[in-house]
Amino acid sequence: MAYKKVLTIQDISCVGQCSLTVALPILSACGHETCILPSAVLSTHTGGFTGFTFRDLTDDMPAIVDHWRKENISFDAIYTGYLGSIKQVGIVKNILDTMGKEKCVKVVDPAFADHGKLYSIFDMEYVNAMKTLCPSCDILVPNLSEACFLTGMEYREDYDEQYVLQVLARLVGLGCKTVLMTGISFDKEKTGILLYDNGKIQRYEHEKMPKSAHGTGDIYASAFVGALVKGKKAFSAGKIAAEYTLQCIKDTQNDKKHWYGAKFEPAIPYLIELLNK
Repeated sequence: MAYKKVLTIQDISCVGQCSLTVALPILSACGHETCILPSAVLSTHTGGFTGFTFRDLTDDMPAIVDHWRKENISFDAIYTGYLGSIKQVGIVKNILDTMGKEKCVKVVDPAFADHGKLYSIFDMEYVNAMKTLCPSCDILVPNLSEACFLTGMEYREDYDEQYVLQVLARLVGLGCKTVLMTGISFDKEKTGILLYDNGKIQRYEHEKMPKSAHGTGDIYASAFVGALVKGKKAFSAGKIAAEYTLQCIKDTQNDKKHWYGAKFEPAIPYLIELLNK
């Protein structure tokens, strides 16, 4: 397997096991050269911590990219996560459109909503900006909340297959080539994924743990990209990422002191095992 260069674009939360502090080690563990473009630096993530510091790196991003262009640097895969502003969305769109190698895989995790609500710093203007990334990426990886905001569909906690297929059809209408929806299940005791790829729909479900954890979306997306770039088909990569994320959640369930993230590091050998099957 060729040694691949992956660029991931998201923030650095120095403490909290999310964003780049998750993506960098997971992608590296999958055997890929991992390059980063930080969108911001925070002392911690924003989910439960108070008084955190925040430094916006929007103005630094174009200069970094310009230097890469001068050095003729390009990437085998580009994976975006949490972006902090509409201006950053525009910068990322340009990167997706111009900095990939011939067969570059481009994956966008919208990372702006959960449980039917936008994250506190975002509004519909930001959502509309994120829509512009859909035609530029190969695979969109939204949860149901993000999918609903992107498509204008009403968010539902209780839903059936027809509802999910309607959301999916609207995502495809935005220009998405392949869609991997996370957190989808028609059984309340389970959770899973739904993949739309070249007109074909595939589903995978597994047990749902009583408690989730901060950063599991980032863990999932990073493991998915790592497996995909490793040569796995999209559905297989989605299953591997799901099983790995589930193990990370299990490892964190009973540790009340570790409320701020998921223990993804001890489970990395399990991820490697899944990749080698």
